[in-house]
Amino acid sequence: MGRRLVPLTLDNLPDIPRPCRRCVFWELDPVSGAAAVQAGRPELEKESWISAVLLEWGSCGRLVYVDEVPAGFVLYAPAAYVPRSTAFPTSPVSADAVQLMTSRVLPGYQGQGLGRVLVQTVAKDLVRRGFRAIEAFGDAAWETPACVLPADHLTAVGFKTVRPHRRYPRLRLELRTALSWREDVEMALDRLLGAVQKEPALRPL
Repeated sequence: MGRRLVPLTLDNLPDIPRPCRRCVFWELDPVSGAAAVQAGRPELEKESWISAVLLEWGSCGRLVYVDEVPAGFVLYAPAAYVPRSTAFPTSPVSADAVQLMTSRVLPGYQGQGLGRVLVQTVAKDLVRRGFRAIEAFGDAAWETPACVLPADHLTAVGFKTVRPHRRYPRLRLELRTALSWREDVEMALDRLLGAVQKEPALRPL
């Protein structure tokens, strides 16, 4: 099973699921987001946001492919680029952290650890870029796939609650903790890039 991770760019943006490609929940404030949807141009707004972040800040996402088929993605950026973050009752994101906006592993590829690998890949990227932490708003009442990640998933991949809330806690992953993952991260990335011996059949985490 061939798997690889690549940075998100405007060229491979069409490889994220269409509903996510048309979603500007995080990228615009609530009023602007509603206006973009009403005007029928959310995809253009998404593309414009990604272009601006890439130019001003750098890489803001990763895609994972399995046998050259898109299997999942993750988006992240400093809170200054994420207008919706200020609308949460547990905002703001800490000044020393980058916000994990959203992540999705597509049906058929879930239960294989890809969600954890995506988070680890973000952690490695941000450690290299000198950041101290990743923060995210979780949904404690999550039921179906949505823009806000389930709080349980975030805690399962290493995040800790820093501001509790009955619905939208804010969670944090210290990157100095992530440094201790380095061997695991390197092994996971090597496997995804096909640089190590073929691994055994994948099992759910």
